[in-house]
Amino acid sequence: MPNRLAKAQSLYLRKHADNPVDWWPWCDAALDKARRDGKPIFLSIGYSSCHWCTVMEGEAFSDAAIADYLNQHFLPIKVDREERPDIDSIYMQALQMMVGQGGWPLNIFLSPDDLVPFYGGTYFPVETKYGRPGFLQVLQALRQYFDTDQEKLASVKAEILQNLQQSATLPASQDLSQAIFERGVGLCTRVLQPTDRGTRFPMMPYALAALRGGRFNIVGETQLDTRQVCQQRGLDLVLGGIFDQVGGGFHRYTVDPTWTVPHFEKMLYDNGQILEYLAELWSIGLHEPAFERAIALTKTWLKREMTSPAGYFYAAQDADSFATPDDIEPEEGAFYVWTYPELRQALSEDALHALTEDFTVTMAGNFEGYTVLQRRAPGVLSTVTETALEQLFQRRYGEARETLATFPPARDNQEAKTQSWPGRIPAVTDTKMIVAWNSLMISGLARVAAVWGDRTTYDMATQAATFILQHQWVTGRLHRLNYEGRPYVLAQSEDYALLIKALLDLHQAAWQWPEADPQVDWLQKALAVQTEFDHWLWSEELAGYYNIASDASDRLLVRERTYQDSAVPAANGIAIANLVKLSLLTSDLTYLDRAEKSLQAFGAVMAQIPRACPSLFTALDWFRHATLVRTPADKITQLVSQYTPTAVFLADADLPANAVGLVCEGLYCKAPATDWEMLRSQLETSQQRPN
Repeated sequence: MPNRLAKAQSLYLRKHADNPVDWWPWCDAALDKARRDGKPIFLSIGYSSCHWCTVMEGEAFSDAAIADYLNQHFLPIKVDREERPDIDSIYMQALQMMVGQGGWPLNIFLSPDDLVPFYGGTYFPVETKYGRPGFLQVLQALRQYFDTDQEKLASVKAEILQNLQQSATLPASQDLSQAIFERGVGLCTRVLQPTDRGTRFPMMPYALAALRGGRFNIVGETQLDTRQVCQQRGLDLVLGGIFDQVGGGFHRYTVDPTWTVPHFEKMLYDNGQILEYLAELWSIGLHEPAFERAIALTKTWLKREMTSPAGYFYAAQDADSFATPDDIEPEEGAFYVWTYPELRQALSEDALHALTEDFTVTMAGNFEGYTVLQRRAPGVLSTVTETALEQLFQRRYGEARETLATFPPARDNQEAKTQSWPGRIPAVTDTKMIVAWNSLMISGLARVAAVWGDRTTYDMATQAATFILQHQWVTGRLHRLNYEGRPYVLAQSEDYALLIKALLDLHQAAWQWPEADPQVDWLQKALAVQTEFDHWLWSEELAGYYNIASDASDRLLVRERTYQDSAVPAANGIAIANLVKLSLLTSDLTYLDRAEKSLQAFGAVMAQIPRACPSLFTALDWFRHATLVRTPADKITQLVSQYTPTAVFLADADLPANAVGLVCEGLYCKAPATDWEMLRSQLETSQQRPN
């Protein structure tokens, strides 16, 4: 019999609806019941495309003995981290304090009276293996600990709570110097440098910050070194197995240091940031054909598989899929990988030879007997190789790429197994709309549109932005999610910050077509969202933005102001950069004041743990090197495609006599530029000024 999660809108929660575990969603009723019954809370947090979350659902959470014990001795609560990143952030931080690392699924145990955690972990197997204890043993030991060792329990909880509270109230610093900025982006460059071990994540907040450092001679490294590191990160992404060389789109990360074997889920947030980064590499003059190919295929994948009929973008695709309809459990990567016999059957001898020349194809494969396609070198692929890839596309999807405009999503495992697919059974797609993630994709598409003058790409971005503006407000409040036309859950700081950035990116990209009717005043929309953001989430006492509004945070241990970047950039770094841009575009210094106060609020963080916060250094770059260019609209078209990382553009036909433009650095303007070369020189100098 299904449990309470059967009626949830979240795909991740519904995946647990048939578990024998008596799951509750996070709600007042569940928290109150735990307190009344005196049961510790077992809080389990994950997301729909998480591989190990799926594994644990099929193992421990489907085990009758484990479920019986959990139901009797704990109150189990399931949370979708994509719905409630505020809850996930607090308890992930607590887990990292306890065990030194984190990850998903996040499984943590809370005291029912105050919701303070006392033990946690990630994946727990049913039986003891992988150096991890069996889950039933863990549950039994923890319940005994909870019942019999209250003194130690209280001590553990007190230490965790104190650390959480201290992390929420950071020391400020007035030092916003060029030295602080250069040290921060220099460390971002070093983070990107290759090592010979470990997994490989895109780490786009670091890459975008490091790219900015290429304008300066930073921490003893030459500009060429920084540029080379950033170019290499781009090449690793577009050549490696992390990129779906057949269908387009980037997987979440690779499990090896050679970028070969991915964890096969595809997340919208990664793809949006990678598009922006590749466009920026192109804008600085790195015209690598593999970058352009990856962007083109990713846009095609986005249109085909990740765009709803309403115009917004879906959230993610699972790592796992079924090889056949008769399979009980899906297999990781089944939709994407190839056996050598499959390749021989699908391709002619010449096509297979060409594919083997350009990709690391062997009879043994590179992933458990299968092949993940990885390119051997950059450049243009041969016509024969591209034809071979098109044949593999048709083999996977059952139709040629040029005729397959849309590929309907499998919304759950049952739909994936029972629907008749012309090719392979696809991975499940999580079709919810997340404002923050859509905004990252809108920004990526906007930058691609600006760099290439690509109106089709711009229209994709505006369609998604228009959906958000028209459908995500309920009683005057922005909402984070949309489930098939229904807004859900109040927006959090990352939704506000990233949406404002996306609207400003559209405002700038639109200068590529100065004669076209923009239909929407993107700047005015950004200002309206900023006003709401300031009203509900700005911290008057500390400066910066809280993760969640005051009227939605009463059951949380602390009210955080996120500054640490993860796969998604931290809200405060993005928000501060937005404030600087708005001050330039409106001449309203209130925005600049807030930007300065916020940077000072996180100043000690930037000085003491710079590796944690690349987006704050991007914001500091904007604060220190902010530039406004005023010039006739038809001239902006020639500027907006260039790499000017701290400049914004405004059309101005009312310039001084004989002037072609005006370049303003922060609070003062340079002499009016009387010719185009003078304006370009002033703009370039403004982007490299040390003070």
